Amino acid sequence: MFVGHSAVALAGKTRAPSTSLGWLFAAAFGLDLIWPLFLLLGIERVSIATSPVGFSTLIFDSYPWSHSLLMALVWSGVAFGLARWRSCSLETALLLGALVLSHWILDWVSHLSDLPLYPGGSTLVGLGLWRSVPATLLVEGILYLGAIALYFRATRARDRIGQFALPVLLLLCAAMWASTPFGPPPPSPRALAWFSLGLWVFALWAGWGDRHRVATAPG
Repeated sequence: MFVGHSAVALAGKTRAPSTSLGWLFAAAFGLDLIWPLFLLLGIERVSIATSPVGFSTLIFDSYPWSHSLLMALVWSGVAFGLARWRSCSLETALLLGALVLSHWILDWVSHLSDLPLYPGGSTLVGLGLWRSVPATLLVEGILYLGAIALYFRATRARDRIGQFALPVLLLLCAAMWASTPFGPPPPSPRALAWFSLGLWVFALWAGWGDRHRVATAPG
């Protein structure tokens, strides 16, 4: 749920106006930030179908350390602990931890039955929104547009970078997401892993753009 994760990060800014959107993006995409590292290390595995299975061509063979429910709770706790160590307020630390956990919840809604509950477990879950391309575009699209509206209502640009940096990023995210079921599949799992590391750049980009915006006055 690519733009779905972006949506919760954008909405999170309304709860923590002083927190960088970059950190909110990093938390919301947290499980996907570590997943390509585990792929490259051979700890987790993914296969690529020749044509989309619903919305995606990806078949998640094994990703218990990044995407099981138990480990999502662990990574959520890690995010909370790091935030408190960096002197974030309790409210901000709880928000960052919740954003990490939200990734698993949104994946549970969208994925087929491929999410493990814990490493080594045989039970796989997923509600399967991705089985329907129109439903995926509709549900995620509404979440994304709603969160964008919330973010831009809560902030205003203080210079030209603030005017354009985030809109360009959000349009790029939308284009990549909407083209997923219609574009060619990744050439290999390794190429996919290297490409997916680009999510780190997106988090940095979000933080950069957000630094050039300020919170609007209440009312």
